[in-house]
Amino acid sequence: MNIPSFKPYLSEKEKKYVIDAMERSQISGDGYYTERVTAFIENSFKAHKALMMTSGTHALELAAILANLGPDDEVIMPSFTFSSTANAVLLRGAKPVFAEVEANTLNIDPADLERKITTKTKAMIPVHYAGVACDMDRLMAIASNHHLQVIEDAAQGVNAKYRGRNLGTIGDFGCYSFHGTKNYTCGEGGALLINQKNTQLIEKAEIIRQKGTNRCQFLRGDVHNYNWLDWGSSYSPSDMLMAVLLAQLEAMQEITEKRKAVYAAYRHAFEPYEKQGILRMMEISSECDANYHIFWVMFNSQAIRDFVLAELKSRGVAASFHFLPLHSSPMGRKMGYKPSDLPITEKSAQGLLRLPLYAGMTEDEYHFVLKAAEAVIGGL
Repeated sequence: MNIPSFKPYLSEKEKKYVIDAMERSQISGDGYYTERVTAFIENSFKAHKALMMTSGTHALELAAILANLGPDDEVIMPSFTFSSTANAVLLRGAKPVFAEVEANTLNIDPADLERKITTKTKAMIPVHYAGVACDMDRLMAIASNHHLQVIEDAAQGVNAKYRGRNLGTIGDFGCYSFHGTKNYTCGEGGALLINQKNTQLIEKAEIIRQKGTNRCQFLRGDVHNYNWLDWGSSYSPSDMLMAVLLAQLEAMQEITEKRKAVYAAYRHAFEPYEKQGILRMMEISSECDANYHIFWVMFNSQAIRDFVLAELKSRGVAASFHFLPLHSSPMGRKMGYKPSDLPITEKSAQGLLRLPLYAGMTEDEYHFVLKAAEAVIGGL
């Protein structure tokens, strides 16, 4: 048996909705299915305004534009994240400032973030790692005290909550990803949530998203002419992708429960190893309702992690590590960072191991993973 690291969970609805989209002859952006997905997200997540995007990366980029980032501005974010988080800031000419993570969640450390605030700091980007919320109460308080904008990178956090509020709806902006590796997917896609009740800001976002035109207003019947008004780009996804995504979102709770069952089985099986001090498991605080995007464990050294990783792969289990910290990447070094600047982040990245987790995972499959893990870890 070979167990992949992830696998999309598909029902018959995806195929049905795609065929329907084709029969409607409305396969480009902002069609019937885009409207339905937008309404689903706004209603289910209590989001003020959702704009469907071609990727989570583009959601971050548009959020950075709307936050009016520019040269001389600084934006604080974790180093333990994907490059898109930093690229969105760099593309505006602003400077990413990397902060430490908390070892138990790998989310940004509010204390270190606050230490790094300067007169140039304009925003923060908390990243909800593994679908587990950052300490948003503390972060929002810091943002309020220092007049900072908050862009939530909730790429992994769709349908996860903090104190009953959906991730992505707490800060000024929220960014979702529906990439093929995510819990709910259309292959490539994303969403930008605008949580400010600012009509002018929303209109600006719609114009930039639609190549600098008022196409959204025209489609709603708000204006009679479809014109070029300002600069912009093409961020609206195909309606065929949105057809797939609607089917996924309609199965959202089923997908989450299936992932939770695998997570629970892993957690129960790994408790003895944690008690023996062989590894440490991820934590989910009582304030968080996770979406079980990832199950990770932390070993005491990279040598042990790499050994376990190789042994699991040799047994047909596609375990994996995750982000290589941005501050110690070639680009981070060009920016003047050294690996020693963020020791917790560096050590965490070296010791982290992710196990395969997907909604369609059978008992036979995750028991196969656990049997392989017992054979490897039990011999350490």
